[in-house]
Amino acid sequence: MAVTTGIPTREEMESIAKEEMEKLFETVPMTKEFHAGQAIDREYYKRHLMETIIRIGLNNEVDSYCLYKIGYSDNKLAQLLSTYLAEEFGHDNLFLSDLEKFGVTREEVKNTPPLFSTQLLIGYMYYSIDKDGPMPTMVWNWFVEWYSDQYNMNIAKKAADEYGTEYVKGSMAHLGVDEHEDHVGLMYQTVERVMKTPEDGEKAKYYLRKFIHLISMYFQELHDTTIGQNA
Repeated sequence: MAVTTGIPTREEMESIAKEEMEKLFETVPMTKEFHAGQAIDREYYKRHLMETIIRIGLNNEVDSYCLYKIGYSDNKLAQLLSTYLAEEFGHDNLFLSDLEKFGVTREEVKNTPPLFSTQLLIGYMYYSIDKDGPMPTMVWNWFVEWYSDQYNMNIAKKAADEYGTEYVKGSMAHLGVDEHEDHVGLMYQTVERVMKTPEDGEKAKYYLRKFIHLISMYFQELHDTTIGQNA
């Protein structure tokens, strides 16, 4: 008979992520087809790449803040997060190389403010770190890597079919790095490390759902400012 710890397994966390993403697909226009690699729109994809670059930079700052807050309280957790941070720095340049093929310059990206949904996400990250320590960051980082592993190849292949393989070289390189360095596995180690009690497990599930809700808001805003506006 299996021993129940009250702490969710990786399979349970993945199941929640899939369930919440399915809700997103059912409620936000274009998302289901986009993530399945069945449909793409030029302006939608360009803005998505731009926001990805912006969010990577902001997320690196959040991770650095979380690392500072961990301090010496958990050296192993700090080591895992430091490794991830070191490996993630510069990944925005991979996406930028693709975006430049669409005629968008580095300066234009630098001068473009994040979408409001991204501002909400990043602000919530800082709030949640101050409230519950490193757990929210670890859950978010794992979700980001899980999301990439689940959907970004579909998106990149559709973009390659539609615009040409030279438009996705950076995206494909990023996927190769993530797979080689097993960022999904690396970041789930950090999630396991911060879930010490059943209460921690419930918090981790709570934050996972909240983050996907914020991502749902992002994709709605992305649609409204590109496809919706053009229509």
